Amino acid sequence: MQTSVSLQSLPFSSAKTYFAATLFIVANIAVPQLFHLVPQGGATWLPIYFFTLIGAYKFGWRVGLLTAMFSPLINSLLFAMPAAAALPAITLKSVLLAVISAYAAARFRKADLILLVAVVLAYQIFGTLGEWALNGDFILACQDFRLGIPGMLLQIFGAWFILRLKFDRPVF
Repeated sequence: MQTSVSLQSLPFSSAKTYFAATLFIVANIAVPQLFHLVPQGGATWLPIYFFTLIGAYKFGWRVGLLTAMFSPLINSLLFAMPAAAALPAITLKSVLLAVISAYAAARFRKADLILLVAVVLAYQIFGTLGEWALNGDFILACQDFRLGIPGMLLQIFGAWFILRLKFDRPVF
């Protein structure tokens, strides 16, 4: 199923960019804390990526990039999750997700389940290769594919649902 969505590409010179990024960063800090209450919740549900996908898709690569860079870093500093050793790989995947999702949104101008599947698979595949290059352990690099299928499905269907929401007034 596909739906046309109202997409924006906010510039760095706009206060809306930083406001949107701040909202998505806060969400990427709060929501993972809930998932970490269950064993392997972070590794299974991959919550740190969810609002990066939404932010980049809806508001463009700048909001996505800010969210991708600051969410893992702030989470790590405040809660030691992700662990400092995992921070480079998670940040890499977050940045890839921001760039790929913003590109897909700008290129296709729609929220389509197949397109969201492609976005999630693309960032996971390239992120896995990058993580393997960073740590030299292929099995560890494939962890999202071994444990994170529910999280990838949440990203696809959750993003599709949220991006389809119609608001009577602009959010910003």
